Amino acid sequence: MRRFRIYLDSCCFNRPFDDLSQSKIRFECEAVLSIIEYCEEGRLDVFRSDVLDDEIGRITNLFKKLKVLMLYSSSTVSVELNNEIISRAKEFQYSVGIKSFDALHLASAEYSGADILLTTDNRFINRAAESNAKIRVANPVIWLMEVIYNA
Repeated sequence: MRRFRIYLDSCCFNRPFDDLSQSKIRFECEAVLSIIEYCEEGRLDVFRSDVLDDEIGRITNLFKKLKVLMLYSSSTVSVELNNEIISRAKEFQYSVGIKSFDALHLASAEYSGADILLTTDNRFINRAAESNAKIRVANPVIWLMEVIYNA
């Protein structure tokens, strides 16, 4: 597997701690945990960002927040929020209606040169596909299967 630079949004970091009784959620959980494991093995890079720091900081359940932070601590590359990212995020918001945090994640991933932004939010994936983003947004299950299949 080539060394990919992955930006996981907060939905991904939270997915392993959601209700796993639905197959879709279980598959996404396994994909996210596999991606984190590949990062810990040095096989790919996962981004951390000021936007993720803020969003994870808003988790009110302390136990869940600590578990999310444990996964997040595997991140190897940092993206600091700046005016260029904020401006680009506003473009995404106004052009295709991407929600503010999602737009900031998309702009951060694009700015930082990530290969892909992964999310479990289908609405975000669809809106990002309508945008002029220079980065692909995909579900972690779909992306991981593509990478494994093409390895």
